[in-house]
This record gives sequence, C-alpha cells and structure tokens, in this order.
Amino acid sequence: MANSTRVIRRATNEGLSAAVHQNKALSKTGVLERLFTFAFQHLVYPQIWEDPLVDMEALRIRSDDRMVAIASGGCNVLSYLTADPARITAVDLNGAHIALNRLKLCALKNLPDYEAFFSFFGRANNPANVSAYQTQLRALLDPDTRAYWDGRGIGVRRRIHGFADNFYRHGLLGRFIGAGHWLARLYGVDLGAILKARTIEEQRAVFDKQLAPVVDKRFVRWLARQPATLYGLGIPPSQYRALSGDSPDGIAAVLKQRVERLACGFPIGDNYFAWQAFGRRYAPDANASLPPYLQRDNFDAVRARADRVRPHHGSMTTFLAESPAESLDCYVLLDAQDWMSDADLTALWTQILRTARPGARVIFRTAADERLLPGRVPQDILGAFVYDADLCRTLGRKDRSSIYGGFHLYTLADRH
Repeated sequence: MANSTRVIRRATNEGLSAAVHQNKALSKTGVLERLFTFAFQHLVYPQIWEDPLVDMEALRIRSDDRMVAIASGGCNVLSYLTADPARITAVDLNGAHIALNRLKLCALKNLPDYEAFFSFFGRANNPANVSAYQTQLRALLDPDTRAYWDGRGIGVRRRIHGFADNFYRHGLLGRFIGAGHWLARLYGVDLGAILKARTIEEQRAVFDKQLAPVVDKRFVRWLARQPATLYGLGIPPSQYRALSGDSPDGIAAVLKQRVERLACGFPIGDNYFAWQAFGRRYAPDANASLPPYLQRDNFDAVRARADRVRPHHGSMTTFLAESPAESLDCYVLLDAQDWMSDADLTALWTQILRTARPGARVIFRTAADERLLPGRVPQDILGAFVYDADLCRTLGRKDRSSIYGGFHLYTLADRH
C-alpha cells in the first residue's frame, strides 16, 4: 500500500510540475510555483467551489451527451448525473481528488441508503462513517484508492478518519477557511454570525459591521499581498497575478469584493457555499441548500447512474489527445486555464476542437474578469466556437460560490 501511495504522489507531482512550473527554479516566481506544487500534491478541495446549477444551465446536458470534467472534489461531477448524461470522465492531476471521487462512487453504489450516504458526505463528522468504510466500502475499492484512505496524511490517524470529525475542515481549502476563522476571532469577530441573518438586508448589516472591518485590517491586507497566502484557495502564482489586476486597488480590494458577494449576494439559506465558508459545514435544517448530489430527492437517480462516471488520473490535454475525434459534447475546465501558458492553452484547445462533436459546449471560469483566450489561442481554433459575452456575464452573476471574476461558455459552431 505504501508503494501505491508513492506512485500516486509521484504521478501527481509530475503532472502538477508540468502544469504550473513556468519559470526557473531559483527565480522568485519559480520558487513560489514550486511551493504551490508541493502544497497541491495533497487533498485541496473537500468541496468543489463552482456552482453546478450554473454549469448545468450553461451546458444544457442531454441524455446522449458524453462529458469530460476536471474532477476536483467530485461534487459537480456527481451533480451532473441529475441531468442524465450518457457518460462523464472525471479527470484530475491530483491523485487525492481521484481517490475522493472513487470513494464517493463506491459509497453511492454500496452504502445501504440515503441516510448512510448523507452521513458520510453531507455531515461528514460521525465515527460511524469510519466503521461503514471498514465494513462496507474498503474491500470494494481499487488498491490505489484503498491505500490512499488507509494511509496517513498530516498526523497519525488514517485519512479516512477525516469523515469522523468534519471532513470539510480538512484539505488545503478546509485549513485555509479554518485559518480565516481563527484570524477573525483574534479581532473578536465570529464569521458564523452571518448565518443567523434572515434577510439579505440583515446579511448586509452583518457584513458591514463585522466582516468588512476584519478584511480592512492592515495585517489582513498585508497577508493578502503574499502570493503563498492564497495557496489554500488553490491559486498558483500565475492566477494570483491575474487576480491582482482585477482592481486598481490591488488584491486586498479584490478579495474584499469577493467576500462581500459571498456574504451578501444571495440569501444565506439558498447558498451552501456561504455555509461552508462561514460555518464550515452544510446547514443543519431539513430544507438546507445542498449540492444536487447530496439532495434526498436526487439520491436514487444519482445512485442508478453512478457507473457512468469514470475517474481518470492525469492531465486534461493528454486525456483528450488519447480520445477519438468528435467523441465529446461537454467540457468542464474549472479555472485550470488560469495556470496555463499560451502554448499549453493552444495544445488544449487543439484537442478540444478535434474531439468535439457538433454543438459541443465548453465551460470554464477565470479568477479575473477577463476573456483569457483571445490573442493567446490561434484564431483558426478559437474562431470555430461561438462566445456570447452577455450570456456569460448573466451566468457568472448566478454563481453562488462568488469567488470568480468570469464565467465562460464556448459553443462549437456548425463545421459545415
């Protein structure tokens, strides 16, 4: 098992290095890139931070669609199953994310009912989850995934024990959010206070009185100017530079705008992203906002379609290069292109164009409010796709995660 874990980690490191390292190792930016790669080798996202409802509205998923998506924490990949696609390949450079996706799929198929599944991945804080893993899931996992969850990360306990003490507090993102709560408490502020608001107006009042002053503190603004601080959000140096340019007042102003939108842009009761950020959990009431795959009404359909998801450890470009021509309908790239050089973007979109079926849709997000691709991907490739800027802005405004500057949808035009 130890050998399996080392193989996963080596493959993850090699893939991330190819994706992130754009500068010499001993340069300032090169050092930051390698620090990011080190941090990103382990679990980053216990929950994905892109709104699946916006994704599904943009993609207009049909029953014969073949999809490929960057896996991340698996929440959105499984949520897409509610739209009944024919197949989804979940691709990720990070072996820990692939292990999480495979665990979720195994649990969907083999835990006895919705209550057991929700206890595991909704509440994610019950020692009974570890017992369920041991007796109902462990023997059914492939060796690499079993080795990952049996292995030890930070500390002495097996990784699977994260589901006994709130899995959403784990991973790079979980620890980043926890550090934010700790920092707020130093200034006498409880970030969870906003979860008690009953209206948007009350949310605004809490933000203005309690949250905004913390974000404006000199030390917090200084922290925001350190690129390594945002590694916990999965933001590499190249993406940090783009994000910094989104406001004339710099990165601290951008982050304040994003926190404000998360806190005040949507009703708290309808926004599970806000609950994760400010409460580090999902809301406890029966009508709580949840990712679609965790909603009771969707459980039977998601479970019946679980075999349609195929996790794949590797890069998106390599996966597409190995796929047949005109074989895919939907592409979900998250924010990965923010990391890429012009050459990497061109290689990716060359394969997207080759593998796309007529009418194929490609969605992605950018940290900054920018188009990203024009001028960087050759026009003879990008010109094959239709881009509706107004529609993209409308969709972006609906994204409850609130952390991105832009949402983008490209649709393959008629080839004839």
